[in-house]
Amino acid sequence: MGMSLTEKTIRDHLVSGEMKPGEEIALRIDQTLTQDVTGTMAFLQFEALGVPRVHTKLSVSYVDHNMLQTGFESADDHRYLQSAASKYGAYFSRPGNGICHQVHLERFGVPGQTLIGSDSHTPTCGGLGMLGIGAGGLDVAAAMAAYPFYITMPRATLVRLTGELGPWVSAKDVILEVLRRLSVKGGVGRVMEYGGPGVASLSVPERATVTNMGAELGATSSIFPSDSRTREFLGAQSREDVWLELAADADAEYDDVLEIELGTLEPLVAQPYSPDRVAPAAELAGTKLSQVCIGSCTNSSYRDMMAVAAILEGKQVHPEVSLTISPGSRQVLQMLSEKGAVATLVAAGARILEASCGPCIGMGQAPPSGGATLRSFNRNFQGRCGTKDAPTYLAGVEACAASALAGEIVDPRTLGEPVRVLEPDAFIVDDAMVIPPSDRPDEVEIMRGPNIAPVPMRGPLADQIRGQVLLVAGDDVTTDDIMPAGAQILPLRSNIPAISQHVFSRQDPGFAERALREGGGFIVGRANYGQGSSREHAALAPMALGVQAVLARSFARIHHANLVNFGILPLRMPGTAPVSQGDELEMGSVRAALEAARPLSVTNLTNGKTFEATYDLTPRQSKILLAGGLLNYIREGGADAASA
Repeated sequence: MGMSLTEKTIRDHLVSGEMKPGEEIALRIDQTLTQDVTGTMAFLQFEALGVPRVHTKLSVSYVDHNMLQTGFESADDHRYLQSAASKYGAYFSRPGNGICHQVHLERFGVPGQTLIGSDSHTPTCGGLGMLGIGAGGLDVAAAMAAYPFYITMPRATLVRLTGELGPWVSAKDVILEVLRRLSVKGGVGRVMEYGGPGVASLSVPERATVTNMGAELGATSSIFPSDSRTREFLGAQSREDVWLELAADADAEYDDVLEIELGTLEPLVAQPYSPDRVAPAAELAGTKLSQVCIGSCTNSSYRDMMAVAAILEGKQVHPEVSLTISPGSRQVLQMLSEKGAVATLVAAGARILEASCGPCIGMGQAPPSGGATLRSFNRNFQGRCGTKDAPTYLAGVEACAASALAGEIVDPRTLGEPVRVLEPDAFIVDDAMVIPPSDRPDEVEIMRGPNIAPVPMRGPLADQIRGQVLLVAGDDVTTDDIMPAGAQILPLRSNIPAISQHVFSRQDPGFAERALREGGGFIVGRANYGQGSSREHAALAPMALGVQAVLARSFARIHHANLVNFGILPLRMPGTAPVSQGDELEMGSVRAALEAARPLSVTNLTNGKTFEATYDLTPRQSKILLAGGLLNYIREGGADAASA
């Protein structure tokens, strides 16, 4: 039996474990990326490991999120990151060079290599045939220090593409169709591997749009083969020397197969407030809009931006719509300028933002109260845009541009003859804003601003845990719900005591105060707790507030790993467990239960009832929890860097 591309890549990087779905495996990591929201803490954690130099083939520290500098905090973080990268051996992508995933695709991604990043959309580089996986910052720091990266061996789902996309249908519609069919839980424990004859019709930037939003499926990663289209893209980036042909074996077997005939797709839109609430654009036509935002790591490539310019040329944005454009990289912005597209966009009434994440992460451009916003982004969780009551829709750039002209959602097919954008034979290559690490690291001084606080840690896991149920939440709690983003909160990411005051602040403004008053306690959720972003602060900040355990029916992959890394028990509770906010819970013999891999007995002291809580923990993860977190575990010699 042949092997899938997923299996081949894992086989070539396997450090330990068996390649059986559900088994824990350890992978050698070739590359890492961090961005400024998660990167400051990741580099502080790298320093705490006491390793003098990065050990990967390549590590890049990007600045692309905290660009709205309303105070000194973000600028201080950027200065710290630049000095830390220089000293410890990472490349530094300066503010203005672009969004990490777009730049990494352009300048650093290598087919067949492994990449982990402290951002959930790291699988973007799967568009190149790279196995990219989102992770918490501490896992990235450990990989930079030569420790292997641990995951559960994923299942592989083949998404078999046939045919070609029709007029006005884009790669965004491919991934929206997958989300429509499978939901935000449909990729959990899986790598989505794209194959079939339809793959050849998609360019690398189009493939990257698909792999980027695979994160919204809950997938471990998404990957395309590396073929002649990959070679063309890398050649245009003056990087053909890293190209390698990669594909699944002809007789590879998959756990599941999803068939998509590209020619049958139509323009699609994700409705508020989930990426899988997908409907045809034609059905939503007429929905009034206050704002349209085009860009983000999903749809900010040269091809996307040129398509928008072609649609807007000679026309005017609707007077009641604010249209913003965020190019994905400095390269894209330079090429738009060279082609005259920037002038076209400005003449049409678009607002040109810098090459950064911007509105996608809530850094500016919040829509008006109740005003609907249509975005070419990857997430539309409630409040993520900065305005809680603003209905947020997602679509491809063609639908976004057409709707900006009309002032309402429209099916772009009503525009007539479709625009056609050819990929350039050569991109502008100018890496002047990527700073290599110092060859004299001993002379580099680490620059620390007053907002940069030490990495918080907790002691070993207690044998008896008692506390109050601080919050009872519902299904699909996102990391945006737990640890909100936005211009007021993101600059505090390097100061855990300060940012912890905002945990669950949009759902329950009194949560942080209550947690501190009660000396910590428990959080109760339901299905898919912690979906969305990789932000480890959604575990780190609750840990700082004294949260001991989260009890839920199921957890999103990255958040589950982050809870373990920071010593918070991720426990599965039965749906019938009698628990209410304010109840007092007690768990005894916790350490002995974890050591014996048996369920924990939980007593609700308020109502006198008892239930069992189970968990999905490997023996290694149990040891990490017993130590009080991954940093403690590594410092105590629990992990062997040499094995990587």
